[in-house]
Amino acid sequence: MEHPLPKSWSIHTRPEIIAKYEILERVGSGAYSDVYRARRLSDNLIVALKEVHDYQSAFREIDALQLLQNCPNIVVLHEYFWREDEDAVLVLEFLRTDLAAVISHAKKKEGGVRVGEVKRWMLQILSGVDACHRNMIVHRDLKPGNLLVSDDGVLKLADFGQARILMEPGFDGDNDDQQLPVEQNTGSQANETPLDIVPDAHSLPDQGFHKQVVEDTNREEYLRQLVELKAKRHAMDETDKEMNTIDGYSSCLATGTISDIDDDTHRSSYSYNAEEGGHDANGALTSCVGTRWFRAPELLYGSTDYGLEIDLWSLGCIFSELLTLDPLFPGVSDIDQLGRIISVLGNLTEEVWPSCSKLPDYKTISFAKIENPIGLEACLPNRSADEISIVKRLVCYNPANRATAMELLNDKYFNEEPLPLPISELHVPLTKNDHDEDSPGGWNDYDDMGSDSDFGDFGHFKVETTGSGFSMQFS
Repeated sequence: MEHPLPKSWSIHTRPEIIAKYEILERVGSGAYSDVYRARRLSDNLIVALKEVHDYQSAFREIDALQLLQNCPNIVVLHEYFWREDEDAVLVLEFLRTDLAAVISHAKKKEGGVRVGEVKRWMLQILSGVDACHRNMIVHRDLKPGNLLVSDDGVLKLADFGQARILMEPGFDGDNDDQQLPVEQNTGSQANETPLDIVPDAHSLPDQGFHKQVVEDTNREEYLRQLVELKAKRHAMDETDKEMNTIDGYSSCLATGTISDIDDDTHRSSYSYNAEEGGHDANGALTSCVGTRWFRAPELLYGSTDYGLEIDLWSLGCIFSELLTLDPLFPGVSDIDQLGRIISVLGNLTEEVWPSCSKLPDYKTISFAKIENPIGLEACLPNRSADEISIVKRLVCYNPANRATAMELLNDKYFNEEPLPLPISELHVPLTKNDHDEDSPGGWNDYDDMGSDSDFGDFGHFKVETTGSGFSMQFS
């Protein structure tokens, strides 16, 4: 599909913005967003102005960040601008670097990341994910490049353009007329202006929006809610597919961090072209989300009936990379990604995940039987049994078996020596561009994130005609 045409105006000429902000430089650009470093004139605060050209992405990011106001490990949305026939401009806190740079920098020095540092990074990530999941927000694109880090070591989840709010008061998965939440003033009726005609800038109050959040959700209630949600999910959201196929790599730019735009490993996980067609804004889910290296197997098999657990798989991949300084499953295509997962965990069968055969693409793509999978232990050499256990509780086939962020926050691993370091003692690289492009085994070793149609890269395979189409078997 074609990229959207550029607007006839520029962020530099929008009076409501330049009256409040001095735009210093553009720090990132993608098909659906441009990001500028700016200075707030009222107090000289450096911020990121994210100009979002896609309606759905802007809606989702604003909606999610409003709900997560005051969460210490979530990037701050100060305010946003949105007028009729103009793109949304989000004013976000400016964070200079990210966890990808932390990992890259650690590869260059002896000792890597100390255990106390690993624990503190993990705790901050878990805190941010727990805040999302308590509010029934699935991020859908967790990866080191979307975990931003402040100069003083505070880690924050960012880039909520793919996020979905699975359940909130009044949420109706069949309602295509969802509206942008706007500020609710005590004692007055909430403004329910539709998203595309918000008349002016919206500043976010310190106390956040008055939305109900679940403070204490036990596992039984959590599972009950998931069952209810799954009953409401239906067809694939083609809008998701179009948006994510083209602009999956702009996410780390979208929060104002300095980025290497040519770093393909942060790009979209999609390995096929999105279909053009209708836009479904009625709350449906799609399997075409996330970045391939961190994408859960149910998504790789085409599931549109998933929940918060896809974030938990991504967490396991991130933790593994933090422990080893190398990506766990650095696939060069979706098929290669599945092959790498299966070589470690073994074949996906009903024994390890009941009803997995109902996944949309389960009978279309099959692999030769793996007699001796290498196991996660082999992927985590020289790591403790507790560290391996945490990764195994997240990187497992059956989504119902994945440990929640809440459970892991209470794991004994974080209360044993060596204890998590204070945030002030964490090593923070100067910039996000501190990646070693010449280092073997690093982020830039897998530049080909192209089409899965080039099956020559995947060794021997067999295609068989079936009653419903065809089946591909890979050896």
